[in-house]
Amino acid sequence: MRKACCLVDGLQEMKSLMLGLTFVRHGETQFNKEGLLQGQAIDCPLSEVGLQQAEAAGRYLTDVKFSNLFVSDMLRARQTAETIVKHNSSCAGLQLACDPLLKEKSFGIAEGKRVQDIKDMAKAAGQSLAIFTPPQGETQEQVKQRVKEFWLKMLRQVWCEHRGDNERSSAPYVAGEEADDLAVHALVVSHGAYLCVTMRFLVDDLHCPVPEGCSRARMFSLSPNAGVSRFVLTLTQEDEAFKVSHIQCLFVNKGDHVAT
Repeated sequence: MRKACCLVDGLQEMKSLMLGLTFVRHGETQFNKEGLLQGQAIDCPLSEVGLQQAEAAGRYLTDVKFSNLFVSDMLRARQTAETIVKHNSSCAGLQLACDPLLKEKSFGIAEGKRVQDIKDMAKAAGQSLAIFTPPQGETQEQVKQRVKEFWLKMLRQVWCEHRGDNERSSAPYVAGEEADDLAVHALVVSHGAYLCVTMRFLVDDLHCPVPEGCSRARMFSLSPNAGVSRFVLTLTQEDEAFKVSHIQCLFVNKGDHVAT
């Protein structure tokens, strides 16, 4: 395991903390169904299928003991998170923290257009779709900066709220466990393109190994609507630096729980 990068300075009270992280993409919207880009400017609700997918995700996650809840402030993500929370008794009394840092990537003038349209725009510009930015849209690097800002904010909050709460913080994580019962476990509900950038950040910047049997292409692919990914990490303190000393992906873009 390569040494993880320094994340936050100046936190000194706790030696280590084991944290579960469950990421969920929002359920289907009518724009998803029609293959249209919705980004940030279009804040549409879940479709009937999307509501059913959110219910399925809620049932799948019903026994996970969440300690923190983070969600994009966009309607489709909030509806998904609220549906998940109502299925989970551990969420009773927890605040659902809506954060604009978790918004979907902005696709600029391409929002509301077909996915094929942005592919055509990229081709006309002589660029691959992966690096193309429509006029007035966000670049991959700009989205990554939001991912990093949320990451630091989230870890600082979790660290400060749960010092002393994690009875398993000194125990090694056992491979094969689902991590449902970790004392500290955050739910993060966001969007497809945003989560693709998040996965790259975790692998490329925090050096999370790709799970056995999973290719990098799958790791960085678009999650299905209401798809779930899960990580376990250990936060430690060395001198005055706050670091991720270990990170493991248990599964990525899991979607077999979603009703078809």
